[in-house]
Amino acid sequence: MKIPQKFFARQHEIAADFLKELDKHLDDIVSGRATEMFEVRDFADLIHVHPTHLSNTIKSATGHSPCYFFEERLMEISKSMLQNVSMPIAEIARTLTYDPSNFTKFFKHFSGQTPKQYRESYFQSLASKKEIVTI
Repeated sequence: MKIPQKFFARQHEIAADFLKELDKHLDDIVSGRATEMFEVRDFADLIHVHPTHLSNTIKSATGHSPCYFFEERLMEISKSMLQNVSMPIAEIARTLTYDPSNFTKFFKHFSGQTPKQYRESYFQSLASKKEIVTI
């Protein structure tokens, strides 16, 4: 039995809607317009599908679970925020709805280094690039 093409189009539409809502929600978190992280069921409600259907559809359309995209985007935002030396790591954690200890665990799990180690290595790499340019 051949699967209709519109089925695949709908899968990609749901995946695109999820990613759009994810980006919007994370922007709201960073800007302070939202103070609690959404779960899969919250995104499913926004795009009017069942949470299980959303998870299965995202997995089928992309090969990854919704959590994969959530964690990936959260890491991108975390790294970007850590590149601002004037913002304390504890404040970054609270902005992203973590307590500092859990933020450190989350960050280390996905990057292999603590937020402090990431920040130090980032600025160290910037300093070494400047040295190369100025010599």
